[in-house]
Amino acid sequence: MTFRIEKPIIYLITKGEATEANFAAAGRQILDIVQVAVDEGVSLVQLREKQLSARSLCELTAAVVEITRGSATRVLVNDRADIAVAAGADGVHLTANSLPAQVIRKSFPRDFLVGVSTHSINEAVDAANGGADLAVFGPVFESPGKGDPSGLAALSAVCTEVGSFPIIGLGGIDLANCESVLAAGASGIAAIRALNDSVALRSVAKKLRR
Repeated sequence: MTFRIEKPIIYLITKGEATEANFAAAGRQILDIVQVAVDEGVSLVQLREKQLSARSLCELTAAVVEITRGSATRVLVNDRADIAVAAGADGVHLTANSLPAQVIRKSFPRDFLVGVSTHSINEAVDAANGGADLAVFGPVFESPGKGDPSGLAALSAVCTEVGSFPIIGLGGIDLANCESVLAAGASGIAAIRALNDSVALRSVAKKLRR
């Protein structure tokens, strides 16, 4: 399918802190920030809550989908394409340990969005040729626990190599450097820390869409 969404793409990734023990409180925080994301016209929200059971993740996803219904914000579920479909989400985000994009594309609805994590030109090219709708590339800047940053030059090289295929920069992106990611050729920015705070989220959205 052809992925069409207004640029610049702003891609909020949830913090991954929800557990069965704190589900009520953490779930409420996620729903609150998703509401802000909808209000600010954020393009994509990825539920990256790996510590939840399938039942709880499905419940949370369905609640997020209800908030985003009728808005420009689309919902992806990290790794779990089955839960994404069951809860009415728009698609899945795949990591190196997920099913390949080609498998998802053959087995799930035609309009199901498929995002892929990439860390090199070859991985980005594979994503573009393998049925994905977009790729997240990073880490662009230094980010805790994410290894050495690739830098803007590497991001630019990836964007040039894949042409019109959407590349979204990830890793250490904040209000101060978000515009440089777009200047390097990326279709948008993704973040956890900078977009899970309502004030920062609003500031980034305003800066990129002014």
